Amino acid sequence: MNEKYKDFLEVVKYIENVKNDLLENLAQFLKEPEAPTPFQFLWMKELPFRRYEVNVIVDNSELKGAPVVVELNPTYQNLFGRMEKEAQFGVLTTDFTMIRGGSLHKANGGYLVLRVEVLLQNPLSWDSLKRALTSRKVAVEEPGERLGFISIKGLKPEPIPLNVKVILIGNPLLYQMLYIYDMDFLELFKVKADFDTIMNRTEENMRKYAAFVCAFCRKENLRHLDASAVAKVVEYSSRIAEDQEKLSTRFAEIADIIREANFYATQENAKNVTADHVKKAIEEKVYRSNLIQDKIKDMIKRNFLLIDTEGEAVGQVNGLSVIGLGDFAFGRPSRVTASIGMGKEGIIDIEREARLGGPIHTKGVMILSGYLAEKYAQDKPLSLSARLVFEQSYEEIEGDSASSTELYAILSALSGLPIKQNIAVTGSVNQKGEIQAIGGVNEKIEGFYEVCKAKGLTGKQGVLIPESNVQNLMLKEEIIDAVKAGKFHIYSVKTIEEGIEILTGVEAGSRRSDRTFEEKTVNYLVNERLKEIAERLREFPEFIVERRKR
Repeated sequence: MNEKYKDFLEVVKYIENVKNDLLENLAQFLKEPEAPTPFQFLWMKELPFRRYEVNVIVDNSELKGAPVVVELNPTYQNLFGRMEKEAQFGVLTTDFTMIRGGSLHKANGGYLVLRVEVLLQNPLSWDSLKRALTSRKVAVEEPGERLGFISIKGLKPEPIPLNVKVILIGNPLLYQMLYIYDMDFLELFKVKADFDTIMNRTEENMRKYAAFVCAFCRKENLRHLDASAVAKVVEYSSRIAEDQEKLSTRFAEIADIIREANFYATQENAKNVTADHVKKAIEEKVYRSNLIQDKIKDMIKRNFLLIDTEGEAVGQVNGLSVIGLGDFAFGRPSRVTASIGMGKEGIIDIEREARLGGPIHTKGVMILSGYLAEKYAQDKPLSLSARLVFEQSYEEIEGDSASSTELYAILSALSGLPIKQNIAVTGSVNQKGEIQAIGGVNEKIEGFYEVCKAKGLTGKQGVLIPESNVQNLMLKEEIIDAVKAGKFHIYSVKTIEEGIEILTGVEAGSRRSDRTFEEKTVNYLVNERLKEIAERLREFPEFIVERRKR
């Protein structure tokens, strides 16, 4: 043995110590075996020979390649090992045979994979892991000794050299927090890899998607999907990604739909899962979660919530928002109104004044002042008092996706031109009047469609969306069929001028060389009203002085 382990000095030294100890305790081996007495336990008889036993902490002899250990519960003892104890006559005792290794011992020479959020939740684990990686040694010790609270006579195993690569898995927010607040994080974890939740919808990726579906069905012993079902799954994947040119990599959600579709195929005793089964699985998933959506739709239908889907009104527009419930999101129409009067207050956001508007929504409203100033205040001061509000809204409002809706309401109120109530609007706007992309476009369109369907489709209803969101359209088949049949319409616009023409049926009007607008257009009427307000304010100088004092 000395010859075999001559390159390991610690082993040679240990063998020499064992040999000397055997010679010093020969009497233990020369005794005749004795039958245990009634009061003698087996462990008492074997106790003298325990010192010669071998405690194998890690056995990777059957492993091919480097060890890869995934620790799902990274407590301190699961990571660094423990010293177990046994009770003897009311006393806890231990020895080297009760030393147990942890995940770091098992992964030594290989890779250890940890969920960072779970790691940070366990006391001592994070700091002790950093200490082990810095010192390149892993020691087995009691948690109390690590904290310095307990000092008892016990074992002190020698630290083991550590050579391991630790992989932390978590969301980007935790990475940023550790990067900013933990001085050691950057030194210990130098390689970052971001994994996207979407990928390009190419022919190659769609073939890989079909291969994933096939492999998943084999793994879980499910019925295979036919071509129409695979196409439906790919379509649903793009729906989750909210992009016609992307596929979702959230495979857990895809797997749930496949399992449920397989259930319906089994009920029908079908040979394969078809597109109808996948469609039913998707619809049932929505049905189990859309109780609140149904209640809101019912309240609109019964006029508890006032939403018009026919007729015209001045200073009133149907806006669209998205309500997220975690596993389910749906679009909800909201009535946005604007009132105009004389004054210098500018645009007042009632939601902000009531502390129901978030900072992004407030920013969107303030942008409207920039648009009005550049468009109409080149030859006169911008003098108006406009108030904006989401009617029958009793929760916080956030986001700027309704800023174009609010601007349409202001332009309608200033010009006196009525807005078509059969068209709902979504989209943010910048100071130049360009309509910008928003999120949740599919849910918003479907939300207004459901309301129009409940109140009665007239063939004139529709939704106004930003042109840049056309590529995000992944609508339900029912809505696609309704659009094809002319029962519902989807309009895409680039600018406020395009949108106001659709909503009012009147030309927006361009600015002429003398800084005036074409007559009988929306911009002309707005400009004339603002001019009138500015001139009328001159008749009340005391009002202006009073406002300045305030």
